[in-house]
Amino acid sequence: MVPPRQLPLLPSNRFVVCILLAAILLLTYSPVLRNGFVDYDDADYVTQNPHVNTGISWANSVWAFRTAYASNWHPLTWISHQIDCAIFGLTPAGPHVTNLLVHVTNMFLLFFWLTNVTRSRGSSAFVALAFGLHPVNVESVAWIAERKDVLSTLLWLLVLYSYTAYTRGPNLGRYLLTLVCLVAGLLSKPMLVSVPLLLLLLDWWPLARKERLSRLLLEKLPLLAIAAASCWVTLWAQQRGGSVTAFDGLPLELRLANAAISYVRYLGKVAWPSKLAVFYPYPTAGIAPLAVAASLGALALVTLAFVRWRSTRPWLLAGWIWYLLTLAPVIGIVQVGMQSMADRYLYVPLIGLLIAAAWQANEWAGPSRGRMKLAAAVAALLLAAWGVLTWRQAHYWKDGATLFRHAISVTDGNFVAHDNLGVELDRAGQHEEALAEYRETLRIKPGDRNGETNFAQASFAKGARLFDSGNPAAAMDAFRQGLRYRPGDALAHSYMGLILLQQAQPAAAIAEFQAALRLDRSLARAYLGLGVAQAQQGHDEDARQAFQDCLRVDPSNAEARYDLSLMDQALAIAAKRGGPQRPNARK
Repeated sequence: MVPPRQLPLLPSNRFVVCILLAAILLLTYSPVLRNGFVDYDDADYVTQNPHVNTGISWANSVWAFRTAYASNWHPLTWISHQIDCAIFGLTPAGPHVTNLLVHVTNMFLLFFWLTNVTRSRGSSAFVALAFGLHPVNVESVAWIAERKDVLSTLLWLLVLYSYTAYTRGPNLGRYLLTLVCLVAGLLSKPMLVSVPLLLLLLDWWPLARKERLSRLLLEKLPLLAIAAASCWVTLWAQQRGGSVTAFDGLPLELRLANAAISYVRYLGKVAWPSKLAVFYPYPTAGIAPLAVAASLGALALVTLAFVRWRSTRPWLLAGWIWYLLTLAPVIGIVQVGMQSMADRYLYVPLIGLLIAAAWQANEWAGPSRGRMKLAAAVAALLLAAWGVLTWRQAHYWKDGATLFRHAISVTDGNFVAHDNLGVELDRAGQHEEALAEYRETLRIKPGDRNGETNFAQASFAKGARLFDSGNPAAAMDAFRQGLRYRPGDALAHSYMGLILLQQAQPAAAIAEFQAALRLDRSLARAYLGLGVAQAQQGHDEDARQAFQDCLRVDPSNAEARYDLSLMDQALAIAAKRGGPQRPNARK
């Protein structure tokens, strides 16, 4: 191990170092405190979830342990959101503060644990602050719905603390504490399934345990059993929620190719954190075999080099395996969601890369004071650059529209970003702009169900506005566009029936009203329109029945009551005169 050494100008007091680290991190992330909710999982997790937004209670806590809502089973994460709502209500500043404070805590825990196991306070401070400031972690901190990232990592680090204490003084209490911390972490997010293998890696470096491998493996068996149970529960929850993509929808060879490419792309995001986005789509043109081969070759060469240097530079292999191992559960072999990769998945794997880089720089500097100053200057420049990028990236999470516009600007073919931007614009009353985004969604991914649904809904809303403003022809076009993607919308068929009535086409209107009622037998306006159209066609008894059906589902409908009274009055007059008498049907 490299002898402990301090970075130049680093304060000698740990408390002062902590205050300095916290101040830098809080200043960098200060924009998130002014950010709002984004309608991208935040609604499911907080704003529109009555089991969460009503605060902490016995019933809500029981729900948290029983539910697979949002395709996840993470009861402690649900409970943390419930506590937020109990304290702060439905204001976004509260959960943003919580996320940020947990992230700061994670930085401190990482700093103290690394200092404890390596005795190198300077390198530990760099790793901790780089972890805190790196732009790829903005998604985990600024996204309220990603509370599970920061919370599970806090418990992950507590596993490392309790396990380190156990290795230095083995006893049942410390081992059981490690088990409890692991279970709690898995109850926050199943990312901790790789922890047992990670602890085996740490036994080699930096803990340098001398026990036989068989004993080290034996003591990990209970941890592995807990991780295996968590994997089973996670797959159950995600399959129940429909988040696991079937192999026929995303072939295994494409997943494997994307995994190889993603391991290298994530390295690029760490080294050069630009063009970060909330969603990265799969390449629409597929993945070139040559790119896959190059990625696999690069990964193999790095791994072989670090294996060769394992006795002289163990931190390189340890940090590299940390990265590969902790990223494996989310690399996409078992695909959850539609993304090819995600910044939030780097929250823990990033630590391994930072450890490898920091300790290698420490070794390079050696006893030379000049080299140490140069290493410190490079570290300071890196941290400053990452801090600026993080501060800027945090602003993109201000609201949904800003977030998705940014994603569209830095990625290609991002159908999810276009679709969600359409939702945001629709909500803001910018309906024509929303429709343009939905059209782009369907152009990029014609079979996207979510895009089709949103496009249809926006088209129907546009049709209703045009109808109310006296433009029936344009309204009819909007309804027809929407019905191409959602033919089973009763209200749209009903509107089309009303337009056909205005255009003096009662027979065609009857067909539309009947189509609406086949889809929804409780739609009062369809019964009303059907009655008017039947009356215009001379089908008096059918018209009378339609008005009665309208009043059956909507007893307070004054128009149906008026039309029914006209019909009854005309039929009564006709009966007195002994001949047919046409009622004066409304136009």
